[in-house]
Amino acid sequence: MPFADELISRNTAQSLTRAIRTAAPDADLTALRAAPQQIDPLPLRQRADLLRDALLADIPGDYATLARTVRTARDEAPHFTGWLIWPVTSAVATRAVQEGDTASFDDALALLASLTGRLSSEFAIRTLLRHDLDRALGTVVGGWTGSADADVRRLASEGTRPYLPWSVRVPEILARPGVTVPVLDALYRDESEYVRRSVANHLNDLSRDHPDVVVHAARNWLDDSDGNTERLVRQGLRTLVKRGHPGALELLGFSPAVLDVDGPRLDRDVVPFGGSVRFTASIRNAGDSPARLAIDYIVHHRKANGGRTGKTFKLTTRTLAPGERIEVTREHSFRPITTRRYHAGRHAISVQINGVESDRAEFELATTDTP
Repeated sequence: MPFADELISRNTAQSLTRAIRTAAPDADLTALRAAPQQIDPLPLRQRADLLRDALLADIPGDYATLARTVRTARDEAPHFTGWLIWPVTSAVATRAVQEGDTASFDDALALLASLTGRLSSEFAIRTLLRHDLDRALGTVVGGWTGSADADVRRLASEGTRPYLPWSVRVPEILARPGVTVPVLDALYRDESEYVRRSVANHLNDLSRDHPDVVVHAARNWLDDSDGNTERLVRQGLRTLVKRGHPGALELLGFSPAVLDVDGPRLDRDVVPFGGSVRFTASIRNAGDSPARLAIDYIVHHRKANGGRTGKTFKLTTRTLAPGERIEVTREHSFRPITTRRYHAGRHAISVQINGVESDRAEFELATTDTP
């Protein structure tokens, strides 16, 4: 599997140049021809920006000129697909915003929808959302969510996500709680799992800042659900469940329970960097009715400044009869990974059940991944 930065490569730049030459044979394409020599040192989004700016430089003029060129490439150029679509759609959105009129804006939305099946227009639409959120959402809700094309319906949800990976943020989405909920309301029962998965991820994004809005939306969906809704809601509420949000837990049937928890107990007190620690916890339902339990565990990592930060991991979901006892066990690795830096010192593990954290069991991480 290629590294993220390799998704837009020298070959991508060369393919884009050939496609645009097919659509605009008289254009010099100086910037696009130079791009392959400039692309290697750049991270992924900057590579997309480099090709976007090169396309804008090589096809000067108004929005209509660029849109006509892109449509010709779409219809006539072989292999006008894949990761080159990101910079192309970004150029379309950028030029439309620069033009400043509603006709260009609306046509750009239509052109992005026609291209999204060739990769995705989810990154480019952010430019239009930042420029005029309400106008863009009018097209998204009023048109895209009802499209016969699943790629367009997914674009409606994915492109408006508050924290879409690799993309620029849309401040107005973050500042207006629930502004994108109508998009999700229209799609949560979509026939395509591809679309529903995007809806769940969008809902999970929203939960970072507006948990009560998310729980309210999910409750409405469960009141008018189909065979896929409960699974979608579980996916969409996954972060809130890890955080122990009472409303999310209650909605999924994880009510407060009377429990006896013994542990977690660790198999070692000192863990070398790259090693692992195994823990076990015993959980007994001490109440007089069945208890449905969301069981997670939290690793409290030592930070560089000596403090700690917790990371929650999923363990299991169980229903215990009155008096029933189970043991849960897990081995947690401290092998090097690119997304976390470990620091030597005291760490801890705790178990979290229906949002309630157990006592912490401490251990020493003996060394770090740096000299």
